[in-house]
Amino acid sequence: MTMANAFGADDFGRLSTMEQEMIARRERVLGPAYRLFYERPLHFVRGEGVWLYDAEGQAYLDAYNNVASVGHGNPAVLEAIGRQAATLNTHTRYLHEGILTYAEALTATFPSELSQVMFTCTGSEANDLAVRIARAYTGGTGIIVTSHAYHGVTSTVAEFSPSLGANVDLGFHVRTVSPPNPNLPLSEIEASFARDVEAAIADLKRHGIKPAMLIVDTIFSSDGVIADPPGFLRAAVDAIRKAGGIFVADEVQPGFGRTGEALWGFLRHGIVPDLVTVGKPMGNGYPMAGLIAQPHIIAEFGRNARYFNTFGGNPVAAAAGQAVLAVIQDQNLVANARSVGAYLKAALETYVGSSPLIASVRGAGLFLGVDVEEDGKPSAIAAARIVNGLRERHVLISASGPAANVLKIRPPLVFSRANADRFMEAFDATLKAIMQKD
Repeated sequence: MTMANAFGADDFGRLSTMEQEMIARRERVLGPAYRLFYERPLHFVRGEGVWLYDAEGQAYLDAYNNVASVGHGNPAVLEAIGRQAATLNTHTRYLHEGILTYAEALTATFPSELSQVMFTCTGSEANDLAVRIARAYTGGTGIIVTSHAYHGVTSTVAEFSPSLGANVDLGFHVRTVSPPNPNLPLSEIEASFARDVEAAIADLKRHGIKPAMLIVDTIFSSDGVIADPPGFLRAAVDAIRKAGGIFVADEVQPGFGRTGEALWGFLRHGIVPDLVTVGKPMGNGYPMAGLIAQPHIIAEFGRNARYFNTFGGNPVAAAAGQAVLAVIQDQNLVANARSVGAYLKAALETYVGSSPLIASVRGAGLFLGVDVEEDGKPSAIAAARIVNGLRERHVLISASGPAANVLKIRPPLVFSRANADRFMEAFDATLKAIMQKD
């Protein structure tokens, strides 16, 4: 949990009686592991498009939640879910046209090498399945990730999700590498990242561990949003394959058009992964995820293991996924992410040099990261003040990165230029208020 999302006892008295009662009930019923966003938690009761509404009817501009990628309460997705749920909902062990139609439509958006899909309910499950397949294909167990990566919460996947914190131990078979330095030119960043991966491979082998896979979130969101320069992943992918391992592209956050150039973030790097994992925006809130594979990678696993998921890929999930793909395509949301994202990024870049808090802006499409610094050093405190200041002005973002100082801006794909203007009004007012207090 970053400071931007911290909520403590000092903030309790600032809440309404109803909110205090709900927090007490939450702690009593849900236990201590759950966390709330913002210094003053929010109680939402409705969502529509890019807006979330609290119990008093106040609207909040959602510039953070990528699960509802085609908008909260999207009518086309809701209609498809309701129609199919009222007709039939079983599982993938019966023949069903809708499941096959969706699988064909989904795989058609990938390079031809990636032609088979296995459905799950969550991204965590998809990454867990990727580990099983990688081990079956390579005969190895070693996993390489970036040093602040997040890939999920199952027992297996938590072992290679260092962003969960120091109290969640990494596996003995896991090695971390520093995230790429976005300030280097392409040739240098590509070579540097590949050298780090090669060093991790060598260390695994030195300890008798055969490499199985390199897995990265292709927007490096938890590492602080690193999108550029395109192509820097190629040499690292070559290195893991040369060592007998495979490359897994985690597209749970950058996938489904968010980067504004294509549906999938890995395409910006000119590579074809061995496995791709997807989730979150796949069903616009309906719990669905999956793994897309090159057939020869999953052949050994399929021969020796029976895979089944009661809910993953069921007819309702397939209907939701088909509707999401149709909305993205029919409303040209990839192009919208590109144009509105560039517009918002350009507006944010005007604060670099003109504001003592904003050091740099980076990202692709509607996935932007803003470095916040004080006196030339990363500042989680200042980032938290901006995140919570925006919350008070009814705009929602979060923060990420190893130093928790990177503003994470990731709105639904239906975000418009007018929404971006509203965001910038609140952003400007927040920065001015912070500087006045200082």
